[in-house]
Amino acid sequence: MSAEQAGSKTDKESRILRAMKLVLTSVIKDTTTAPGMIHPLSDRTIEGIRQCLKLITARERELAEAAGEPMNMRPRYIDEPGQNVPGKKEEVMVPINKIGRPKKPEK
Repeated sequence: MSAEQAGSKTDKESRILRAMKLVLTSVIKDTTTAPGMIHPLSDRTIEGIRQCLKLITARERELAEAAGEPMNMRPRYIDEPGQNVPGKKEEVMVPINKIGRPKKPEK
């Protein structure tokens, strides 16, 4: 099997996993009930969905590691440290003596 064929199989598998995850999370959203109401899905089905999502996440992690990609899919704010934003510094340090109210000029 060539590297190109392996890459296309990996891409296809990634797309399948992403689609499965989207469908399962949509089922969860559509069937979520208000507190105190009886859930339409059985406890066994809910646990099955949880296990499927865990398996999907584990396989996504394996594929990412095999491809050498980071597994940092958490949403982030644009101004968060660590974001590679042009013109922004990676870290912002504020000296402790600069914290507080500005001093009034003496008369």
